[in-house]
Amino acid sequence: MGTHFLADSNVLIDLMLGRLPAVSASWLERLLATRQVAISVVSRIELLTKTEPAAEYVLMQALVSELSVLALDEPVILQTIRLRQQHRIKLPDAIIAASALVHGLLLLSRNTNDFQAVAGLRLLNPHEPDELPELAD
Repeated sequence: MGTHFLADSNVLIDLMLGRLPAVSASWLERLLATRQVAISVVSRIELLTKTEPAAEYVLMQALVSELSVLALDEPVILQTIRLRQQHRIKLPDAIIAASALVHGLLLLSRNTNDFQAVAGLRLLNPHEPDELPELAD
């Protein structure tokens, strides 16, 4: 099916800790099972930084090992620079937004306010299940 979504760290943390609405969790699990979700290198770092409790860390390691991790390559670096020049956006958020823009992916994030000003960025909050697009079978 190909990758269509870029997940922010908070979405995957919320999924793993049972914080997403049931409909959203099921929707995201289907995306993960069909390998339609990638993460940025920033999210990889964020997801694997906290090692306690150990059981959660093992779950995060397993999840991250199954995901495509988008590199901090030259196109993403240049887009990140442009975003930082144009907006007051934190560097990690700028890298995540740039990764989504460069790769043409819809960004999944709970923190939509962090990304609202980024022109051209397609954004979806999985905590709002009424906004989730239908998935093809």
